[in-house]
Formats: sequence, structure tokens, C-alpha cells
Amino acid sequence: MEMASARRRSVSSARQIVTISGGDHVVLWSGCALLASASLLFILLAAAATKSSGFRAASSELSVVSKKDGAGAGVGEEEECYCGEAGRDGMLAEGKWVRDEMYHPLYEPRECPFVDVGFRCTENGRPDGGYARWRWRPAHCTLPRFDAKKLLRVLRNRRLVFIGDSIGRNQWESMLCMLSSAVSNSNSITEENGNPISKHKGYLSFRFPAPHNLTVEHYRSPYLVRRGGRPSRRQRAPRHVRSTLQLAAMDPRESRWRQADVLVFNSGHWWNLDRLQQQLHCYFQDGKKLRLDMGVEAAYQRAMETLQRWVLEEVDATKTLAVFRTYSPAHNRGASNNGGSCAAETLPELVVNGTRRWPGMMMQPEAFGGPGGLRVLNVTMMTAQRMDGHPATYNVEPSARLKMMPAAAGAGAGQRADCSHWCLPGVPDAWNELLYAMIINKFS
Repeated sequence: MEMASARRRSVSSARQIVTISGGDHVVLWSGCALLASASLLFILLAAAATKSSGFRAASSELSVVSKKDGAGAGVGEEEECYCGEAGRDGMLAEGKWVRDEMYHPLYEPRECPFVDVGFRCTENGRPDGGYARWRWRPAHCTLPRFDAKKLLRVLRNRRLVFIGDSIGRNQWESMLCMLSSAVSNSNSITEENGNPISKHKGYLSFRFPAPHNLTVEHYRSPYLVRRGGRPSRRQRAPRHVRSTLQLAAMDPRESRWRQADVLVFNSGHWWNLDRLQQQLHCYFQDGKKLRLDMGVEAAYQRAMETLQRWVLEEVDATKTLAVFRTYSPAHNRGASNNGGSCAAETLPELVVNGTRRWPGMMMQPEAFGGPGGLRVLNVTMMTAQRMDGHPATYNVEPSARLKMMPAAAGAGAGQRADCSHWCLPGVPDAWNELLYAMIINKFS
């Protein structure tokens, strides 16, 4: 830009050089101003049409990765900073989805044995594969390109633990696939207790062989706090109260988590009245007090306070990176047995109302605060744009889907669509690319 400015100062003001995104140059002469302006307008419109072809958003919101394109955010050299630095977590949340035909997907779905059937969208018959060819580009920091070999080196002899609900499991399976892409024989990665990947209760721990000696674990804990039985008689609870969520006490398995090197928590989808009180007959208990009048959102915030206190008191911040991954929006706004509202989507929705609320979504803490506290991996708004990334009706094997299909009905008719979880490879890989930046910054 400085060279262009110097050139403009040194030549007649009647001549200007305008750079188009494709690298062409249009020379405008004062004697042909009208004709040149018309030509420039035509070129700009053609470039915009080319960029926006196949995309829902305007060309200014999208770009396509080329060989020269790095993983960074495109910040100026003087102000460049790297994603993942402590105190700058908010930088990860602002950015845009970029179509990446060169580097994504990060692994081949058929080559990863760690994915649940419900997330194997391509193998379940989904015809389009574009949902796996997007990556998130932060606007204000440079995101390092994911390097599985480097992450295995950094996490050698360490524990990477995911704790939360089935969406957290979605992310855990994604990380297993991303890491295993750097291991020549995926069969050498074994579950420490001999359990299959299809096991959903309790926990699973997969060990990467020497020289890595890394365990990647998942604990199923949708609420993160302790779930108790019926209240005692002294509490005089109504008959319909069959269990409680003890908001001031962590999940009893918390002793297994304290010594982990990386902790990734998530919670949110199970915090709704229908699931808690109608299905589970579960109410809130704060300390010794039964709180029948407490709302779900207040209870959720109380549980998050308990999590933060536990991290501050029980986790060594000099050794462990503790992260809270925020709510991943579902897109269930329609008949779930008719594809929900995500079945027909094949492209990101790049314009999302920032104040929009999703069913079951709780307010996420923007920051937990305090030195040594939880870091926040805020994926809510970036994920809200990816309605195209859900399994929808491709959440079962093709043979099972045919059995569910009524006679003379269309594909997927009568089948419950999944607009909450995510296809793999897909959106959770982008979360893990952001997590990768945090891990590299912490331990490198």
C-alpha cells in the first residue's frame, strides 16, 4: 500500500491504480472516466458473483482458502497476536467461517474408528460433503494450523479429559480422530478397560501408545454437579420429588479429574424443565436446602459457580489447563420426525441475530474471572451459524433408515432427526482447532 501511495504521488493525478481481489489492475485515465467507471463496476459485480456462487452469504463474509492462505485471521503485521493466549479468549469468538478445500476435512471419516454411528453422516448416506470443508477464522488473532503430530508431542505423558454431556462426547470423538490421523496404526490406540466406543455410560479412556503415552478421556456428566436421590424426610419434600441436583457439590468422580493436564467441561443441553422435572422428577438442592421454587437458569448459574470454585480450590493452574466450552446451539424448530429444521441445510447461515435464543439455552458466563480460573472457549455464536452441520436424518445406518420408512413415504419420513449433535468430521473439529491453540500456548 505504501508503494502504491508513493507511485500515485509521483505521477499525474489523472491516473489511478485500483486493485481488484483477483489481482487484476484497472487503469483509470481522466479522459475515459465514464467508460472506465462502467468497466470497473462490471468487474466488481462479476467478482462478487463469482465469490458468492454456491454460498448463502455475501462475498464479503466468505473466502476460499488457497495455497498461499494461512490459518490466521489476516491481522496486520504490526498488531498481530496469536490465538490461545491467556486473557484473550474472547478473540476466538469473533470471526467468520471460511471454505477450505485444501486442508479440510482434517481426517477421513471412514478411517477413524472412534466415531459413533449417529455422527457418521457420510457413511449413513448423506450425499453432500461440504459441511466438513469449513474452518473458523478468528478476526483479531492468528490461529495456528492444527498439527496432530505437534499436539501429540506437547501432550506426551499427559491426560486430556472431556467432561460433560453427549455434545461434549461429540467433541471428544472429534479430538480422537484428529489425533489418530498422525498415528500410523489406529488399532494401537486402545480403551484402557477394554470397553467399546459404543459405551455411553460412565467413562471411556483411550491411550495412545508409546512414545506418546497420552490418554484422551470422556466422563459423562451432563450437569457437572452431584445428582442425589430422594430428599430426606426432614426436608419434607413432596412425593413427586424423586431426586435432586445438589448444586453446591461437584460430581463425585471429581477426584479423578484433579490431576489431569487438560480439562474440557461443557454443560447446558440437559438444563431444561421438561427433562429435569417432567421426565426425571428432579429438583434443585442448594446445600441442605431443597429449592422447589428455583428456576433452571438460576440453578445453572449456581452450578457454574460450584465448578469455578472447584477449579480454583482443587486444580493446580500451573500444571493444568481448565476450559469451559460454551453452549452449542441446537436447531430443533420444527417437527423432529420430519427432518426438524436442519435436514435441508447444506451451507452455513452466516447472518445470525446475536440476541436470538434457542430452546434450552442458558446464559453462559462470559468469563469466570480470577487468576487460575476456568478459561472460556466461546463457541456459541460461531456454532449457531452451522445449521448445515447436524446429522439430521443421517444419524442411523442406511439399512436402519429404510426400516423406519413407512411405505410410499419419502426418505427419512417417520425418522427422528438429530439437529443437536454434529456430523464428524465437522463443526466440533473447529472447536478443537481453537482448543489446540489454547493447549499449545499453555504447554509449549
